[in-house]
Amino acid sequence: MADARITLHPDFRRGTVDRRLFGSFVEHLGRAVYTGIYEPGHPQADEHGFRRDVADLVGELGVPMVRYPGGNFVSNYVWEDAVGPVEERKPFLDLAWRTVEPNLVGTDEFLQWAEREGIEPMMAVNLGTRGVAEAAALLEYCNGGAGTRWADLRIANGRAEPYGVKLWCLGNEMDGPWQIGHKDAHEYGKLAAEAGKAMKLVDPSIELVVCGSSSMQMPTFGEWERTVLSYTYDLVDHVSMHAYYEEHDGDRGSFLASGTAMDRFIDRVVASADAVGAERRSDKKITISFDEWNVWYLETRFPGESNLPIQRDAPRIIEDVYSGLDAVVVGDLLVTLLNHADRVPVAALAQLVNVIAPIMTEPGGEAWRQPTFHPFATTSRLARGTALDVRVDAPSYTTSRHGDAPTVTAAATVADDGSLGLFLTNRTDRTVEVDLAHVGAALTLTEGHRMVADHEPAEHGPEHAAKVAQACWSTLDVDDAVIGSAAGTTTLRLAPESWTAFAGTFARS
Repeated sequence: MADARITLHPDFRRGTVDRRLFGSFVEHLGRAVYTGIYEPGHPQADEHGFRRDVADLVGELGVPMVRYPGGNFVSNYVWEDAVGPVEERKPFLDLAWRTVEPNLVGTDEFLQWAEREGIEPMMAVNLGTRGVAEAAALLEYCNGGAGTRWADLRIANGRAEPYGVKLWCLGNEMDGPWQIGHKDAHEYGKLAAEAGKAMKLVDPSIELVVCGSSSMQMPTFGEWERTVLSYTYDLVDHVSMHAYYEEHDGDRGSFLASGTAMDRFIDRVVASADAVGAERRSDKKITISFDEWNVWYLETRFPGESNLPIQRDAPRIIEDVYSGLDAVVVGDLLVTLLNHADRVPVAALAQLVNVIAPIMTEPGGEAWRQPTFHPFATTSRLARGTALDVRVDAPSYTTSRHGDAPTVTAAATVADDGSLGLFLTNRTDRTVEVDLAHVGAALTLTEGHRMVADHEPAEHGPEHAAKVAQACWSTLDVDDAVIGSAAGTTTLRLAPESWTAFAGTFARS
């Protein structure tokens, strides 16, 4: 008898998978920009100073959208100081990360890099130390036609055509006391509403993201969403969510159940947003921009912003080194996001390069893939079309941090041509067998990949990443993974503490 049963049918649909679900994030933090995506003089730098080897890995990762320039950084950022002739720009002290920002990369450099790489930009405006006028001015600079002050400045700076940026964040984590310009929910809600109103007068086609709670653990969680959306509901399209997960004191069971915590967080924010909509008797549905998520050893490896010394020259900050276990959790978090595709069209893995990132670099040296790169790139490649409403019948286990959590999780997508993406996590420390029920539908699996957890300590460098990938990441022989088949049922074997992805075809029979 199988340990779990998963039911699939092509007619059981949850929602369209927006490609922006596989977005990422570049903040002016540590080496994310300088010696990350940008390093003039590097052997692989292009004529603009951006690293070609990094851009190639970004393409392989399958990132269609990147959020910029922050993050905490944006709440002290004067965007006007980072446009125009580079030699005339002045460095400034970024208070968020206590780093001297050289302003060598600004709005034009980033947007043109994104354009060359086929990446949609997601821009954030400063609602910490600045406000309505500056937000509207930045939008006009990016999207305005000739004949107005800020659009003409862009043209004078060498960019004739508007960038056409569609997705805009109204600040960042404004509920957090650590945020420069932190505000309470009423202050922020009023400011976001006025900034959003002005921005939509500049360009009515844009989508706006309003700040939700920085985490589910914030004391104002829930009430923050209710208050902020009471001011902004009719103006904004998305409310943001941020969440990071880490292993505490060797508690692998709780860590592997991080997707359950993410699932509950999403459900609660959706409920909060829908409650505001119901109170307003509105048919509009606010969706989620989960624009910061990842494994981050925030409590055990990061000293905190206030304990950082003032630094220059792209200091090494928050460069977590990942394990196979971390990569399994990242894969499972992607399962959760896919299972909420109806309400989560936008997400951003934080971050893209060097800072808690799937891609790492060395100045003047090589770029390499961290273990977390593999499940993200595979999911981005295989998850297409529509997310199915997958029914999972599996036993639960008890965790110390998240209560009861299912031992097996699953998500599936199907494209118009019948291409299937199937993603499964085994959170237990033993092999499990799963019956995949697909009565009334023909299923064929043609490709498989697996990430298994490890017990190795993390070590910095490409050699460690290659060693973990070799030990933990593999291409599966589908015939070995499928251990049984009968009419309408396929039985799979899942390795202990593993994330597995399959490609195939799926259609009504």
